Amino acid sequence: MFHQTVFDSARFFIFLSAAILLAIAPGPGMLYVLARTLGGGRREGLLSALGTFLGGMAHVFAAAAGISIILAKSAVAFATVKYLGAGYLCFLGIRMILDARKDDGVSRADLRRVRNPFWQGVITEALNPKTALFFLSFIPQFVNRGHGHVFLQFVLLGTLSVTLNTSADIIVTLLAGPLGQRIRGSARFRKRQRTLTGAVMIGLGTYLALAESK
Repeated sequence: MFHQTVFDSARFFIFLSAAILLAIAPGPGMLYVLARTLGGGRREGLLSALGTFLGGMAHVFAAAAGISIILAKSAVAFATVKYLGAGYLCFLGIRMILDARKDDGVSRADLRRVRNPFWQGVITEALNPKTALFFLSFIPQFVNRGHGHVFLQFVLLGTLSVTLNTSADIIVTLLAGPLGQRIRGSARFRKRQRTLTGAVMIGLGTYLALAESK
């Protein structure tokens, strides 16, 4: 299989585990889609989720195009990006733990009604600089420069990450009754999920930084 020949098996497993955990953690994107669902029904929620998927893929291809050109030609640049990315993952983890104390719920009253929730989802995600920074820090950690195909590796890993995020959003949309109300209405539940995810991101960033120094 492709991931067995291009991706390092151990790192691919770490990536998949981290990507799944990040996908199921209630964050701004999931709460946004959930609020659209509760405000306009499942159709609006699903369109919003598909919109954020397309917006996320725009970030993946943009980052892959820029990163692959630089990293494929320079080992120093590759190492620099990975170290900076590992540090940024630790920073995000710390911020996530600190922000877990705040109530980041999304109110339906805060969402502007639009005729096309799909395009609003695309624009909302595509214009989110935090998404771009995340992909620039997270994905390069698992790209195997020695195996070549840097652009393809980046796109495949990014697509998998975005797909997992969207899948979680769709599941929440389809189960927007008890599950949706719990995610949206329970500050304690969100706090625990975000604290756990933050701790894992700190551990992941630390591990990747130390692994690169060996």
